[in-house]
Amino acid sequence: MFAKPILVGGESASNNAPAKLALLGSGTVGLAVLKRLSEWRGNAFGRRFNLVFAANTRLSLHDPHGLDPERCAEMLNEAPQSGRSMGFVEVLEALGKDGVRILIDATADGAVASNHPALLDAGIHVATACKLAGGTSLSLWREIQSACERRGSGFGDRATVGAGLPLLRSLRELQDGGDRIHAIAGVMSGSLAWLFDRFDGSRPFSALVQEAHARGFTEPDPREDLSGEDVRRKILILARAAGFPLESSCVSVASLVPLSLTTLSGAETMENLGRLDASLQLKLEAARGRGGSLRFVARLKDGCARVGLEILGPDDPLAGGRGTDNRVAIWSDRYETQPLIIQGPGAGAQVTAAALLDDVLKLNAWARGNSASFAA
Repeated sequence: MFAKPILVGGESASNNAPAKLALLGSGTVGLAVLKRLSEWRGNAFGRRFNLVFAANTRLSLHDPHGLDPERCAEMLNEAPQSGRSMGFVEVLEALGKDGVRILIDATADGAVASNHPALLDAGIHVATACKLAGGTSLSLWREIQSACERRGSGFGDRATVGAGLPLLRSLRELQDGGDRIHAIAGVMSGSLAWLFDRFDGSRPFSALVQEAHARGFTEPDPREDLSGEDVRRKILILARAAGFPLESSCVSVASLVPLSLTTLSGAETMENLGRLDASLQLKLEAARGRGGSLRFVARLKDGCARVGLEILGPDDPLAGGRGTDNRVAIWSDRYETQPLIIQGPGAGAQVTAAALLDDVLKLNAWARGNSASFAA
């Protein structure tokens, strides 16, 4: 939640009917959300919610009496390609004007993210895994803050960084306790963490990228990860939560993507990943020569941020972690000489879906007055 919450009044707070849910996106995260909702059917969690709308760029499904999440997953997956937009108006109509209403954004769609302020202004709470809302333009981030303050809506963004690790919550709670954040540094991409943890020279780097893509660790277009753009968005989200309202252009990014890959289509990129191998093999040899390891790191200090590949010594606070682990260090008044370290899995559809639904549960409780505050 970006703004100090205002408890929602009227019907939203007192209505005992299940909260109405709308889901946008049926990629690996969206399908994992539907699977979890299906597992909740009939139990105490499931009775709190009613999935009334689900859509992707191929199909939209709406039933005011409730959709079967398992059947939704099948239909959304099987629908033919159409290139339709996931309509803002459709969501408003499906959720109606009464009761607790929550949108789950499991997309990576900028058009969907741009509609978050209007949805919040309509009294609809938003739980999102999309980094394009809080990690792109400063104006959109401020519009989301303002909409939350005007309408008292909740915005859950824990799934945008660290796949639900308590990063945003820790930053906000430290500041609520009077602490000041001085610096943040971290391995913030689960996909890049996995790649450089596995990259030992025994296999080409491109082969590891293909494996990570197949496992669902990367964005649909792995250049989003390799370019550093995904990490840029994450450090922006953390910086803004820490009290540094940076513009996206203020983050210096050293991309891993060679110029020869930048103009290709997604499919062509996957076929030409071998163009990464020579330069990264040289970087690996340089790291070994210095007794260190390669990690893709984001750093924020004194209001400036940068993102890129670094050689870390064995005693560096970011050198630990295995697999898809994110490892983030926070320096503050309270943690001035020895940083607070937060570590855990930072990629994967299951943990990201769990983080989204954690926000849905908290938003529902907060909107009904069962929680004094909402904070991601």
